[in-house]
Amino acid sequence: MQQKDMQQKASRQKSRVILIHGLHQTAWIMRPLAKRLQAAGFDTHPYGYRSMRDGIKTNSARLNDWLENHHHPDQPIDLVGHSLGGLIIRDFVTAYPQWQIGRCVTLGTPHLGSVCADYIWRLTPAVVGRSYVDALDGTVAPLPEHITLGVIAGNRPYGLGQLFLRYHNHKLCKTNNMPPAEHLLHDGTVYIEETKIEAATDHIVLPVSHTGMLVDKTVAAQTKYFLQHGQFDHSELKHL
Repeated sequence: MQQKDMQQKASRQKSRVILIHGLHQTAWIMRPLAKRLQAAGFDTHPYGYRSMRDGIKTNSARLNDWLENHHHPDQPIDLVGHSLGGLIIRDFVTAYPQWQIGRCVTLGTPHLGSVCADYIWRLTPAVVGRSYVDALDGTVAPLPEHITLGVIAGNRPYGLGQLFLRYHNHKLCKTNNMPPAEHLLHDGTVYIEETKIEAATDHIVLPVSHTGMLVDKTVAAQTKYFLQHGQFDHSELKHL
């Protein structure tokens, strides 16, 4: 029995992990995380796409095309997405159910839609391009029941998006005559509450900013742990 468990663990470590970047980014930004996963035995592939020019469904289709040319459908794949990349994961696993999806992790992904993107869309829609409709507007397809999803959120409010979120927080507190509360915490771009999705297997909050989570060792360690075990290492969270 112990030998079987070791074989299963080894098999998990050889999984191919597709890393998907966020809005206004390119595949290279996922390299620090990719290197840490490679050190743990994972075969990684950073998937690059045009977040401004093309919509979520086009980018999902191109990921499917890449897999058809470079990956055998019988071999499981894991998916890790940052911000908008996590929404592409949700669209992809729904639109292309023929692939054997192992486990998925999203980093700072606004699963419920993005307040920050809403403000930008109303002021200067070109800044979010075609990634707003069917994605950042909160209308992505529901997560299929068979998908094992881990969600990592950040609570360090550093980033350009904090200007909009500060305004939004002030507006909410003034309108509702209430003090700042936990549901108003964010990573500088995305509220913690926006990262929550009922169908997720596990959800944790780490002391990182929206972009900073991509180079953070703890984020990488928790991502690795979830891909290997299907849950986060909550024992380590006590030391943060």
